[in-house]
Amino acid sequence: MSDQLTLSAETRDRAGKGASRHLRREGRVPAVIYGDKKDPIGISVNERELAKMLGTGHFMNSIVMIEGADKAAIRTLPKDVQFHPVTDRPLHVDFFRVGEHSTIHVNVPLVFVDEEASPGLKRGGVLSIVRHDVELIVDAAEIPDQITVSLKGFDVGESIHISAVTLPKGAKAAIDDRDFTVATITAPSALKSAEGASEAEAEAEGGEEA
Repeated sequence: MSDQLTLSAETRDRAGKGASRHLRREGRVPAVIYGDKKDPIGISVNERELAKMLGTGHFMNSIVMIEGADKAAIRTLPKDVQFHPVTDRPLHVDFFRVGEHSTIHVNVPLVFVDEEASPGLKRGGVLSIVRHDVELIVDAAEIPDQITVSLKGFDVGESIHISAVTLPKGAKAAIDDRDFTVATITAPSALKSAEGASEAEAEAEGGEEA
């Protein structure tokens, strides 16, 4: 299960570009908390603390408890982070309020394992990842860090579909109208060349016999 993070915040009364620039000069990042049929709250968070959390790699699929914006900590899920196009510094963050056991949509990264047990990869095949993450519908208290996808038994030319992936108990894919592909095992260029040559030879032999 994804770790729960805690982030200190200060409320902000002023909005607009000027106020936001002033906050950033002081090492703070403007943000907003919205959702759950409540009024939005304008806040700011420490840029270093935020950067540290962004560096974990699972900030966007972790519950973040915001402290200091209300009498009690606010349970949120990060929904969007805007970055500077040149420096990559965080410029603004959107946090969505969630109940402890709310059902939410969240993107969870896929991790592919058991490469040594894949006949296709052992033959020199190449793993072509179609989706690096998958959108799940889960309980807010049960967000997984990652989804493990086993490549065991897959050969060249075969695709791994979401139906072959074991999802955590209680979770389901947000896309439920088709069995979508998450990865394929493609033939290496050497194998493709060999197969192409064999086909050409077969055609030539067939022409001679005719």
